[in-house]
Amino acid sequence: MYFFYRLALAFFTLWEKLYMKVYIKVCELQGMKLGKGVKIFERVYFGSEPFLIEIGDQTQIAGGTRFVNHGGTTMTLRRIPGFEDVRIFGRIKVGKNCTIGSNCVIQQDVEIGDNCILGSSSVLTHSMPDNSVFSGNPARFVCSVEQYAESLLDQNTMYPRELERDKTALNQWLKENLPHEYKKTKVYKSKRTTSED
Repeated sequence: MYFFYRLALAFFTLWEKLYMKVYIKVCELQGMKLGKGVKIFERVYFGSEPFLIEIGDQTQIAGGTRFVNHGGTTMTLRRIPGFEDVRIFGRIKVGKNCTIGSNCVIQQDVEIGDNCILGSSSVLTHSMPDNSVFSGNPARFVCSVEQYAESLLDQNTMYPRELERDKTALNQWLKENLPHEYKKTKVYKSKRTTSED
């Protein structure tokens, strides 16, 4: 049974990669600009106007991310007297060496600077300056890239780096050696007040 699962998974993965290659090529033919060394993972959607998107060199975009180049809410507004002519279209520009986490939504008229990180499941409604980390819904400034890197150094996982050439060996090492340490539970205080009426 495990063999068939692995076979089906391999087939599905191959199909996803092939589909994305074709989809990206179609978007480029429509005018989307991609820099060198860009990595785009599964189920990224570039909207109905990919020609309004520009992505810089060495940027990676995780699966499930959506680029929204137009405002679909105008369909409702156009049925209201006085707003029949409302339309929203806008460009999206992503700088060089950026990471966009999984399942993000990037809306029209947004520019992401160079060396930026957008956290998973964020909804970006305004531009990000160079060297910044944003996260949330709506996405907000968290810290600079340098501050983020410094915080990660404290959590850095040390393992023999030569294992990075062999994913199976690295996974085995992590399975056997990574300690069972977890973040502490956060205690949240209730903001509710009780009345004694």
